[in-house]
Amino acid sequence: MNLPPSAQLQLTETGELRHFLSIDGLPKTLLERILDTANSFVVVGNQEVKKVPLLRGKTVVNLFFENSTRTRSTFELAAQRLSADVLNLDINTSATSKGESLLDTLRNLRAMHSDMFVVRHSQSGAAHFIAQQVTPNVAIINAGDGRHAHPTQAMLDMLTIYRHKASFDQLKVAIVGDILHSRVARDQVHALTTLGCQDVRLIGPNTLLPTAAEELGVTTYNDLDKGLEDVDVIIMLRLQTERMDSAFLPSASEYYQAYGLTRQRLCKAKSDAIVMHPGPINRGIEIESEVADGEQSLILNQVGYGIAIRMAVMSMAMSGQMQQRQIMEANQ
Repeated sequence: MNLPPSAQLQLTETGELRHFLSIDGLPKTLLERILDTANSFVVVGNQEVKKVPLLRGKTVVNLFFENSTRTRSTFELAAQRLSADVLNLDINTSATSKGESLLDTLRNLRAMHSDMFVVRHSQSGAAHFIAQQVTPNVAIINAGDGRHAHPTQAMLDMLTIYRHKASFDQLKVAIVGDILHSRVARDQVHALTTLGCQDVRLIGPNTLLPTAAEELGVTTYNDLDKGLEDVDVIIMLRLQTERMDSAFLPSASEYYQAYGLTRQRLCKAKSDAIVMHPGPINRGIEIESEVADGEQSLILNQVGYGIAIRMAVMSMAMSGQMQQRQIMEANQ
């Protein structure tokens, strides 16, 4: 199968998911399959017994070099609902904080016969590096790396849209805020354009917009009111204060005056527009509480959909790894 370089590491020879590192380069058919699989898992949370046996006997290691309670807990819950055994590695007290190299840590985890690593790291490309270093039968899921990618967050956003709107190609989607420092925004753009969305808008001050954004097939706006006109979906982003310095913004209050989503500004969008936010929310900075808690907000829905997406990705990657192993054994 002829795959783009960005997808070769992630997919098997037959195009099945093997690792999930970024959206960039993945085919539309695969993204649609992830959405369909996740959609079937949404109901699991409503069942009396909230488990399916797809990863029974498998060991999933949450390898978080950067804190994120929300992401880690949803990955843990997703693995448990798939009946996997879960190991949460506390990096702050692990051997890596005592001088052990990342490769040595990986080798020790491989020796424990782990089947999947869920990796979150502050350095861009860390998940790709780990995927290149582990043995072929260990699946790597990127839970966020630096300013590069956060594919499961982007896909849970796509699932939210998928469940509440019509086909992607008819939608106008606005992504608002600190796009420059946001790893999820990059994957959101790749996912939206791959799924057929023809009108993706990036809205923010020039200091928080990536250069050459138009090459991604999007339109940029500095004026929030103009950018929100007639849109179907509004995705607000958190100000990534830990990844920027004061030179990017004059102040949080001035940012809210120019780019905060208020009830008045929401009226610029279509009357049935949905409002999303990857969380955690900075109320009164990115979004007004009345909007965050309003009828058009799907922010809490996104949390539940995140579990379903992560179940889908983990089960598909494990299946792909097993298929790849069979191909390698057959070729020996």
